[in-house]
Amino acid sequence: MTTSKVVVKKAPAVSSTGIADKTDLLFETSWEVCNKVGGIYAVLSTKARSLVEQFGDKLIFIGRDFGEASDIYFKERKTILRQASSKLSLPWGISIRAGRWNIPGSPQVVLVSPGETSAHMSEIYGDMWREYGVDSLHGYGDYGESCEFAVASAIVIQALIRHMKATPAKVIAHFDEWTTGMGLLYLKSHEPAVSTIFTTHATSIGRSICGNGKPLYDYFHQYNGDQMAEQLNMQSKHSLEKAAAHNADCFTTVSEVTARECEQLLQIRPQVVTPNGFEPDFVPRTVKYNRLRKDGRERLLAVAKAVTGREFPADTFMIATSGRHEYRNKGLDMYLDVMARLEAHMPAGQSVLAFVLVPGWVREPSGAVVTNLDFNGTVKSDPDFLTHRLNNEDSDEVCVRIRQLEAAGSFRNMKVIYVPSYLDGHDGVVNIGYYDLLPALDLTIFPSYYEPWGYTPLESVAFGVPTITDDKAGFGQWVLDNFTNGIANCGVEVVNRTDSNYPEACQIISQQALNYMTGDSNMLLKARNLAFLTAAKADWKFFIRYYDKAMEIAMERNNRK
Repeated sequence: MTTSKVVVKKAPAVSSTGIADKTDLLFETSWEVCNKVGGIYAVLSTKARSLVEQFGDKLIFIGRDFGEASDIYFKERKTILRQASSKLSLPWGISIRAGRWNIPGSPQVVLVSPGETSAHMSEIYGDMWREYGVDSLHGYGDYGESCEFAVASAIVIQALIRHMKATPAKVIAHFDEWTTGMGLLYLKSHEPAVSTIFTTHATSIGRSICGNGKPLYDYFHQYNGDQMAEQLNMQSKHSLEKAAAHNADCFTTVSEVTARECEQLLQIRPQVVTPNGFEPDFVPRTVKYNRLRKDGRERLLAVAKAVTGREFPADTFMIATSGRHEYRNKGLDMYLDVMARLEAHMPAGQSVLAFVLVPGWVREPSGAVVTNLDFNGTVKSDPDFLTHRLNNEDSDEVCVRIRQLEAAGSFRNMKVIYVPSYLDGHDGVVNIGYYDLLPALDLTIFPSYYEPWGYTPLESVAFGVPTITDDKAGFGQWVLDNFTNGIANCGVEVVNRTDSNYPEACQIISQQALNYMTGDSNMLLKARNLAFLTAAKADWKFFIRYYDKAMEIAMERNNRK
C-alpha cells in the first residue's frame, strides 16, 4: 500500500468555440478571487487556465483586496491594464491593485478596496428596492460588506471598460454567488449594454433550510423560497439572489441538483448548467506525486503519534473527509458515525487513522502536539484528538461528537484526528498544503446532505484517491450519469441519501469502506488509477464549453433588448 507506484495521466486537449472573438473584455467577480475560503475558489482557480487559453488578457478577475492575506495568491504588477491602478478615476475613495493570480494560466486580477462606498449604500439600497425588489432592510452579518464590495466592483468594471476603450456591447460581466449579486444589478442599471451572467453555486435559502435541520428532500416541492426566507430571517440575501438570477442575461448553476433547487426556491430555471471541472496541472507528475505520497504519509503518522501518544505502522490505512465546517450539510455527522461502525467491523490488527480536515475556530497549534513532534523519544502528553486548540472546544460539533463516540468506546483501535486548520502549508502542525497532502490518503468519504456540486470528492479522485460520496452531490449525480457506479469500476462509490435513510446510508458507506480497506494491493492500485481516469473526464477542457454557451446566450439575449 505504501510502496505502490501510481502513474498520473493527463486529459487530451479539446478545441474551444469562437466566443472570445466576439468579446472585448470578460470580467468575473467573486469574493473568493485570491481569497481561499471555499469551493468557489477551487472553481475559479482551476478553470482560469482554460479561460486564459481562449481570452488571453481579455479576461480580468475582480476580487476583494484583503491586503497581505491576498498577497499569498496575488502578485501586483502596476503596468498591466495600461496602468489602471494609477490612472482610473474612481469615486468614493474606491481603490484598486492590478496584477496576476498565482495559479495555472496566471490570469489578470484587479483587487478592489471599497473605500467609502458604505456611506452611499442607503441610497443604493433604495434604488435596488424600487428597481428590483431587493429587500435590504433585513440585512445582517456579511450582507452589507458583500454589497459594498459588489457595487464597488461594478463601478470598477465601468471604469475599466472606458479605460481599455472597450465597446460595452462586447463586454461580458460574470458574477458569482449572492455576495456579488448587487454588482450585477448595479451594472444593469448603469451600463445596460454589458452582457451579464449570474452563477449561484448554492442557493442561500436552500443552504439555510438544511443548516437549520429542516428536511429539504422529503418536502422539496412544498417549499416556497420567499416564505422560507421570511421564516429563517433570510429575506435580504434571498431577495438579492433571486433578483440577480431573474435579471441576469444568463443565469447558471453548477449541477442538475441545484438547477431543480433554483427552479423551486428562486422560481427560475437556469439557462445553462455549468458543471465544475478540474485543472490537471494542479496534480503533480508521477515522480513528484509518489514522493508527496511518501512524505505526506510519514508526516501524518508523525502527527498521529504526537496527538494520540501511539505509534502507527507504515501501512496504516488513512481515511479523511474535508471541506467547509457545516456539520450536517457536509455530512460530518455521518462521517463520524460511519467511522464508529467501521471500527466495530475492522479486522483484528488493522491499523486505521481517520482524519477530519475541516477548518474550525482555531486559537493556536496544540502546544503538546508541537512539543511531541519535536521530541524523538516517547510521547508524554495525554492522548487527544485535536492538532490545534479551538476557541470553542466545548461547543464545536465535531469535537462534541468525537467525545461522545470515544466515551461510548467506539474508537478503541481506530483513531480519529481532527485537524481544524486550513492546510495552507503553514498551519504549525501538519505544515503541508491540502493538495500536497491528498496523495497520502487511501480513501476519502464525503457523505454530504447538501452539496450543489462537490469539489472535495472531485479533488480527491483528481489526485488518485478513491472516494465515497452520495447522490445529493452534483458530482455524485455526474458520476452516476457517466460511469458504472463503484470504486472497483471508476474509483467512486455513490450512495443514496434521503431524509429518512441515515442509518442505512451509514451502514452502506461503512461496508464499502471495509470492502476497499481489506482489498489486496493490486485492487487498491487499480482503484487509484481508475480515480485518475474518472477525474480526467472532468477536465476543464471538456467542461469549459458550458461557460462558452452561457456567454453566447448572455450576449444574444442582451443584444436583442
